[in-house]
Amino acid sequence: MKSAVETLNPTRVRLSIEVPFEELKDSLDAAYKKINQQVTVKGFRKGKIPARVIDQRFGRGAVLEEAVNDALPKFYTEAVNEAELNPLGQPEVDITELKDGETLNFTAEVDIRPAIEIPDYSGIEVEVDAVEVSEEDIDKSVEQLRERFASTSPVERAAADGDVVTLDLEAKVDGEVLEDGVAEGVSYTIGSGELLDGIDEAVTGLEAGGEATFASELKGGSAAGQEAQVTVRVSQVAARELPALDDEFAQLASEFDTLEELRADSRKRLENMKQYDQATQAQERVLDKLLELVEVPVPEKLLEDEINTRKHNLEHHQLGQMGLDLEKYLEIQGKTAEEFDAETKEAAVKGIKTQFVLDELVNKEKLNVNQEELTEHLMRRAASSGMSPDQFAQAVVEGGQVPLLVGEVARGKALAVVVEAATVKDTNGEIVDLDDEDETEAAIETVETVEAAAEEPAEA
Repeated sequence: MKSAVETLNPTRVRLSIEVPFEELKDSLDAAYKKINQQVTVKGFRKGKIPARVIDQRFGRGAVLEEAVNDALPKFYTEAVNEAELNPLGQPEVDITELKDGETLNFTAEVDIRPAIEIPDYSGIEVEVDAVEVSEEDIDKSVEQLRERFASTSPVERAAADGDVVTLDLEAKVDGEVLEDGVAEGVSYTIGSGELLDGIDEAVTGLEAGGEATFASELKGGSAAGQEAQVTVRVSQVAARELPALDDEFAQLASEFDTLEELRADSRKRLENMKQYDQATQAQERVLDKLLELVEVPVPEKLLEDEINTRKHNLEHHQLGQMGLDLEKYLEIQGKTAEEFDAETKEAAVKGIKTQFVLDELVNKEKLNVNQEELTEHLMRRAASSGMSPDQFAQAVVEGGQVPLLVGEVARGKALAVVVEAATVKDTNGEIVDLDDEDETEAAIETVETVEAAAEEPAEA
């Protein structure tokens, strides 16, 4: 076999491959054997039909077609390996010449990973938010905990803001009650905004046994996005009572003996959260700076596929679960279709460039992923997917997506290397020394977010 490579552009090549006919012998033998098992000729046992009889009865062309289809992938792969190419996606193959007994010539056009030169990235500088926890932040955290331990007691008065009401709901569209438009015994806190628009105004002032009807656009279900007439009946009004903020509350709501200890713990937890957020912010901004330094051509076909995948996942997975279509989603977001397309393309381009650049860094820095790192990443992905680690691992293995997870961890480690070399300052001008563990974990999550087409292994 002979092959030659023609560069069509920085991300696409054409392979010209010439195969002497004797190298097709194994594929020809396999073709005759396959046809032998599929056809019946009177006077011959199945599988024992001579080649000349198959040629006479079914045509030599059918045999050649079967043999070429069998041989093309093998010779294409040999040519790719010989040229040391990194192909992306499936090739477009064109048989240019097939002479029985002489030669097989074909071309294969395919996108390839572009050659990328990683520049010195040690001069990257970024600014991130300072880690500052105010007394107001602590007050808010403790108040949220206090809300969780609130008690309710039925009252015989009109419902007011903050009360918990028990409701029966019935939704009609065009005068017809929806199949999924009836709910009974729904508990709702007035003012929380967790149900339908307009419900707070409808139930405020009603006593137990009271009823009101209001118009509201349905957020989900079979008539999502349509305006419905909703009838709400109040069966109970209950007042919420918050526990006093004292040492007794601290003992009730936590493992601490005093309110002062509880507040100190809240401060520590908020600092840890803000430090992690700071690490994530550093990853994102360093990545943006790195991508600005590197020239990365993007294959057109790969970009088109990535855009289509992102749109498909949004429409059929995320929006589908919420009972929305793309048109309604854009209306809620206040975006035009053109703006959405532009944003999707921009995100797809960034995702592809990120993968190319960080993969090149993995090779340059000779980074490896060990079993412990892969297991930790798998556990975190399982938790975010709502699956058990065993279920998630099984889905990953069955989907052949272990290399995908390994790649995510490796690229996260590559980004962490760049962040380590960069200068990160907070808004107070102080140098930020990121924790190595937080840095790597945040880097992996940053890479996932940028590259994501919103698919979990179990769904892919």
